Amino acid sequence: MTESADDGEGQKQEQEQEQDQDQDQDQDQDQERLTYADTGVDIEASEDATAALLEAFGSDLTTEYAGLLDIGDRYLALATDGVGTKLLVAEAIEDYSTVGIDCIAMNVNDLVAAGVEPVAFVDYLAIDEPDEDVANGIGEGLAVGLEEADLTMLGGETAVMPDVVSGFDLAGTCAGLAAKDDVLEGEAAVGDALVGFPSNGIHSNGLTLAREAVTRDHEYTDPFPYGEGTIGEELLRPTRIYTDLLEPMGEHGVRAAAHVTGGGWTNLLRMGEHKYVIDDPLPAQPVFEFVQEEGNVTDEEMHRTFNMGTGFVVALPEDRAADLVAETDGRVIGHVEEGDSVEIRGLSLS
Repeated sequence: MTESADDGEGQKQEQEQEQDQDQDQDQDQDQERLTYADTGVDIEASEDATAALLEAFGSDLTTEYAGLLDIGDRYLALATDGVGTKLLVAEAIEDYSTVGIDCIAMNVNDLVAAGVEPVAFVDYLAIDEPDEDVANGIGEGLAVGLEEADLTMLGGETAVMPDVVSGFDLAGTCAGLAAKDDVLEGEAAVGDALVGFPSNGIHSNGLTLAREAVTRDHEYTDPFPYGEGTIGEELLRPTRIYTDLLEPMGEHGVRAAAHVTGGGWTNLLRMGEHKYVIDDPLPAQPVFEFVQEEGNVTDEEMHRTFNMGTGFVVALPEDRAADLVAETDGRVIGHVEEGDSVEIRGLSLS
């Protein structure tokens, strides 16, 4: 049986309409996708600005994560960092009790990535007006972080600057000491095993993207759909402190380490120009799935922005990896090959 010309024309029109609808849906989906740059944080631009700053006065940085000063038989190391826009979540739900832990963690973890033992800390709080509740909450978190990292607080500064700051900002500087033989080489080798250590959530990077994503259709006070507590409480889960890894790292020949912070999994490239093949990654916590779904974020953007379940990675000789794993909560997640990329979950990052 043959179809009439009218029927054929009608089917053609329907097909064209369906194609137009599919194209419109694809365009709408693309428009709705969030990226870190869309929310105001361009990693490449930030790196360019940092490079320009260093070029202006020169730099004696000797590791990827800390500056080292030769003081004779040892190095004095310094690292400085802040909590970032995670503070806005704390402000939104009026819970300041954990951001001090983040401030400690973001600094000491950088020293650990250099193979340096953190010993002392100073903080800097900039605020638009004095607030005892904010200060007490921050102090509580700092105390917890200091105890966990076995640090001494040597001082700090609180600056009231209503013309400069809206709300508050929190940052700190950590000093460390290391025997010259203890500082990591900082360069992985082809054939090395990669051991990853779990994060406990988003930590303190990518919060600008995470905040934008989860508040599209939710409030911070809404229940977190994949666990206990609220969305705000899940985002405020404090950054894990990795100082417990220092001793086993030294005992088992770790060559290089990566603190997985801003830039996500591309931080592994700071261990040298190699191909880092992650063939058995640690699982990502549910918060990452939630952020990705709510923000319609691509897999690549997620791995370039967040730690995706792994907060710290080390490279060491393959025959020594099992002993390191046996003494820690780490797991062999991959290996090092010749090349210049990070291969993970079907992605190639460079």
